[in-house]
Amino acid sequence: MKLMKVAVYYNNKDVRVEKRPIPEIGDRELLVKVRACGICGSDVMEWYRVKKAPRVLGHEMTGEIVETGKEIKEFKVGDRVFVSHHVPCNKCKYCLEGNHTLCKTLHSTNYDPGGFSEYVRIPEINVEIGTFLLPDEISYEEGVFIEPLACVVRGFRIAEVKPNDTIAVVGSGMTGLLQIKLARAWGAKKIVAIDVNDFKLKKAKECGADLAIHAEDDVEKSIREINDGYLADKVILSAGVPSAFNTALKCVNPGGTLLLFAPLDPKHNIPVNIFDIWNRQIRIVSTYAGAPRDIRESIEILKNREIEVRDLITHRFKLDDIQKGFDLVSSGEESIKVVIEP
Repeated sequence: MKLMKVAVYYNNKDVRVEKRPIPEIGDRELLVKVRACGICGSDVMEWYRVKKAPRVLGHEMTGEIVETGKEIKEFKVGDRVFVSHHVPCNKCKYCLEGNHTLCKTLHSTNYDPGGFSEYVRIPEINVEIGTFLLPDEISYEEGVFIEPLACVVRGFRIAEVKPNDTIAVVGSGMTGLLQIKLARAWGAKKIVAIDVNDFKLKKAKECGADLAIHAEDDVEKSIREINDGYLADKVILSAGVPSAFNTALKCVNPGGTLLLFAPLDPKHNIPVNIFDIWNRQIRIVSTYAGAPRDIRESIEILKNREIEVRDLITHRFKLDDIQKGFDLVSSGEESIKVVIEP
């Protein structure tokens, strides 16, 4: 029995490198050697993750196919791939309406065991719907941005982001910075970044923000000063804390849209002035994950260099040092994208 290393999550401060058998694959499955896997902000959302621990996390994964099931025709050994962990059924009510990320299948699918391992088994449905050839123009480590960028692309579509919109992004973590880069690539009129971390605000300016504001400053006044007296057409909540929600709501111009991108701990209930929302005719929408359409668009964006992502990688670690990566991401201080390279 051949063994491999896996990183097992118990909590943010306890991620253990253990040995497990390399998975055996079925006739319609793939075995992929993991080349790179990003640590997502959701991986360190302890209120969400710890209830399912212990488990092997990691869903921003690229790798190389090292074994194919005997019925596999569309892929071959040696192919470079990105694999989506969550895939829709494409048959249910939600999928047929274009709401793929509400699909029950999407919420139940995954690969085995997870991207923070040396090898993963790709189940048949993930092979059919969630496995994409990685273009030569995209390196393995650039490919870890495919999944988070797909989430951003979907969010932009749901919020109906248009060229010449003024965009405010509340939270300048990795996804917030991707949103800034994509907004710039899509022709935003003005882009405002809001955060409490000076390191991330500096990074936001480097990524294309016209204005980077500390959340404790007068954000409404600052936005109006650079935007002809108006607030933002589209505001994206990319920080999962109640104070960030309140800040985001203040930044929406009458008739504008607030996109709830980052989730808040379910225990938080926030009082909202419904009259104010009604009176300003604000639209509030939410987004979760990405579907195959979003992934394909994300791959094309990266392939065509519409945005650059290599500058977002601040740290790289081997699997044996994954705890250092989790410490960096969970601290929320001076890191953006941490990549694990088994």
